[in-house]
Amino acid sequence: MITRPRPGNCRRNDEGRIALLALVLAFAVLMMIGLSVDGGGKIRAMQRADNIASEAARAAGQAILAPQAIQGGDKVIDPAAAVAAAQTYLAAAGVTGVVDVGPDRKHVAVTVTITYTTLFLGLIGINTLTATGHATVVLVAT
Repeated sequence: MITRPRPGNCRRNDEGRIALLALVLAFAVLMMIGLSVDGGGKIRAMQRADNIASEAARAAGQAILAPQAIQGGDKVIDPAAAVAAAQTYLAAAGVTGVVDVGPDRKHVAVTVTITYTTLFLGLIGINTLTATGHATVVLVAT
């Protein structure tokens, strides 16, 4: 005689499967939160880099060769003073950057690089994000 189990006695071993699903979903939700928090942080870092580059370029653009301009000559940027002014501003802001005075000495370009330290993405090995800002100032004589 073959005995069959009764419907009430048939049990499957499902223990632990829900815990694994909950763990995977919790990790996915944490990563989504991390992407939005750290993505927003990188956007803020990019805005800060652009603002600092703009202000450093403005400071450099004010460094003109005054004696030549006062006498009615061509208004051009003093390269050494412009680079010094921009680097002083960058140092005061606590960032690093590159300052380039154009060969015509009529424009200054500043590029700033900021490193953002992540809050959540470090869990998957992304500890920093780099943000770069760029600004150019053109000397306009009136």
